[in-house]
Amino acid sequence: MPDTIISNSNAAHSRSGVFNLRRRATLLGLAAGTFVVATRLSSPAFAQEKNYGGDAMPGGLKDDPRVFLSIAENGTVTLLCNRAEMGQGIRTGWAMVVADELEADIGRLKVQQAPGDEARYGNQNTDGSRSMRHHFNPLRRIAAAARLMLEQEAAARWNVPVTEVKAANHEVVHAASGRRLAFGALAAGAAARPVPSQQMLVFKTPDRYRYIGRPEMQLVDNVDITTGAALYGIDARPEGLVYAVIARPPVFGGKVKSFDAAETMKVPGVLKVVSIDGPPIPSVFQPLGGIAVVAENTFAAIKGRSRLSIQWDDGPNGTYDSAAYRKTLEEAASAPGLVVRNDGDVDAALKGAAQRMEATYYLPHLAQAPMEPPTATAHVTADRAEVWTSVQAPEAVRTDLSKRFNLKLDQVVVHPLLLGGGFGRKSKPDFATEAAILSKAMEGRPVKLTFTREDDLQHSFFHTVSVERLEAGVDAAGKPVAWLHRTVAPTIFSTFAPDPGHEAPFELAMGAVDNPFAIPNFRVENPAAKAHTRIGWFRSVSNIPHAFAIQSFSAEMAAKLKRDPKDYLLELIGPDRLIDAGAMSDKWLYGEDPKLYPFDTGRLRRVVETAAKEAGWGRSLPAGHGLGIAAHRSFVSYAAVVVEATVNARGELAIPRVDIAFDCGAVVSPDRVRSQLEGAVVQGVSLATVGEISFKNGRPEQTNFDGYELTRIDAAPAEIRTHLVNTTSFDKPMGGVGEPGVPPVAPALANAIFAACGRRIRSLPIRNQLAPKT
Repeated sequence: MPDTIISNSNAAHSRSGVFNLRRRATLLGLAAGTFVVATRLSSPAFAQEKNYGGDAMPGGLKDDPRVFLSIAENGTVTLLCNRAEMGQGIRTGWAMVVADELEADIGRLKVQQAPGDEARYGNQNTDGSRSMRHHFNPLRRIAAAARLMLEQEAAARWNVPVTEVKAANHEVVHAASGRRLAFGALAAGAAARPVPSQQMLVFKTPDRYRYIGRPEMQLVDNVDITTGAALYGIDARPEGLVYAVIARPPVFGGKVKSFDAAETMKVPGVLKVVSIDGPPIPSVFQPLGGIAVVAENTFAAIKGRSRLSIQWDDGPNGTYDSAAYRKTLEEAASAPGLVVRNDGDVDAALKGAAQRMEATYYLPHLAQAPMEPPTATAHVTADRAEVWTSVQAPEAVRTDLSKRFNLKLDQVVVHPLLLGGGFGRKSKPDFATEAAILSKAMEGRPVKLTFTREDDLQHSFFHTVSVERLEAGVDAAGKPVAWLHRTVAPTIFSTFAPDPGHEAPFELAMGAVDNPFAIPNFRVENPAAKAHTRIGWFRSVSNIPHAFAIQSFSAEMAAKLKRDPKDYLLELIGPDRLIDAGAMSDKWLYGEDPKLYPFDTGRLRRVVETAAKEAGWGRSLPAGHGLGIAAHRSFVSYAAVVVEATVNARGELAIPRVDIAFDCGAVVSPDRVRSQLEGAVVQGVSLATVGEISFKNGRPEQTNFDGYELTRIDAAPAEIRTHLVNTTSFDKPMGGVGEPGVPPVAPALANAIFAACGRRIRSLPIRNQLAPKT
């Protein structure tokens, strides 16, 4: 909470703005005559136990059409989406499912964003690649119930059995008489009818789908986005808005020793300087503290911040140094650690192996760096807190502000706006809390808090740094007989609780313990590592280091044994089988039901084979060209990548082509899946080649995109080919889409580089490692 406020009461209020965003315009109003229904129905095909899947998430799953669906008298269908839209196209996917099951014309369906309220809308934390896999069946239940009630209303008006009428293309038809009524004409009467029981529901079969699974479906919000009408977090401008930036401690856990704001207050437009106390560690999603500058515009706030004179106490992490810490991690990986999976007798098998191999891999911290940095607008009064923001977890904002300002939860209103990228950063809403603190300090005036790019990169919740050490033994025929994996990384849990020093079960189950290789003697260890900065989610999380190490090492084994990397990878995967999560010491399985989601090595093999076939694996290549392959299961989906890389005599890397094969089960929106995979490939290339956050004296050394580089167009793959491998139907559980494409990219690229020039990459980012040796 603020403990020091310096004000300039003579500054004028700023009332300019592109628009005035009010609560009534944001919330969905159900007008008289609108059709709404309510029901709680079972899954049409399969169901997880309540302690798994979406039902186990905070807030659970909701399928009440009174909450999510309305039909106006003019026939317009409005669907509320409770998942954050950040470019993944979830609003379009939801619209496709509901329009299909409802028999609505998707062109007459609108999607609006649900405000934050998990008690009403169910879980709203948009992460973990869950938005479709958890909500496909609830959406079908909502729409099927609504369709049946429309049919019942039409049948009653015509005095015919309901079995003789059928909804089709936004109306209900009685084929025998040729009579038809539009949805809008039936809405009021249908709303008054009893909710049908779940036994009465009939779901459409996939052969009757008009939208689900169909390519070339236009985004439902495409026009608004491309014309600038769509509202992102930065766009909210309520009446009387003022603007703020914050000088935060440069070291995590640091605090202000003293400050002088005299020069800041001389900057035209500066209104107040507010001191914000930092929280103790672990800080969860709380602001870091620091000195805020509130002004009539963002430029004045930034200028005023630059004039602050601050003395910092760096705290316990002031000596954090990435180069030194890497040595600490490598030392930890060289010694035994906490055993988290243990099959057979690895030590004896290694001792008796005909050949032993080992390698150590390093991956640095990463920042999510969304194109739209964190931003929030808050308006806090004595009895209400209202926030407009691009956030992945609106309920986290509501919960924090309710406690912070002693408000009831229903007195805190959060309007999630479009996200200009998220990648996990915006699931941690510290920036929304900062805006609310400053609005309170401004005596109830709305405040827009903006992160500059420097703020974003210096004060993120960083992807963890890690060292992965692998050792394997093979028999005389090259068959693997032993596998030892030591994974060492600070844990995300250090953000939420006293640092346990070990990766959490969910982090270990991202490719380390849930490794399906058919090796009889298998051990995974987790030596201790302490966090010295804020650790948070990054797209695909710990799958990145685990996949990089395992898939790189698999190719190294193949090279030493003079085997084809693809063939040897398939040998490691072994015969087709279904592996229970518990058999691999996987205590998490992405929160899903182990009975519904066994590890299917047949599906992993098929994506490997598909990627290899489509890429022309084994084809003749010019000198300096190479193909690399990698595969990984994450978020209960299967992905394989083949990269074609070239390395010239000057050590310059180019990527002519990437093929990615992907199996997430049944696909609702093929175009959106392909877009996610293409983005995953580019992001995977970026983190492999240039991505790194390093620390010196506790401070991130990178401040903007000149230091924290992202892959640019000229360095991106010239061609990305996506191959969807649909091995299951819509009556089977779905996998995730947003994240699983990332993990195999870096190892496939590293393996391609080795094939092209003989250089082995064990440390990321690649950067200048390919330069000619002098």
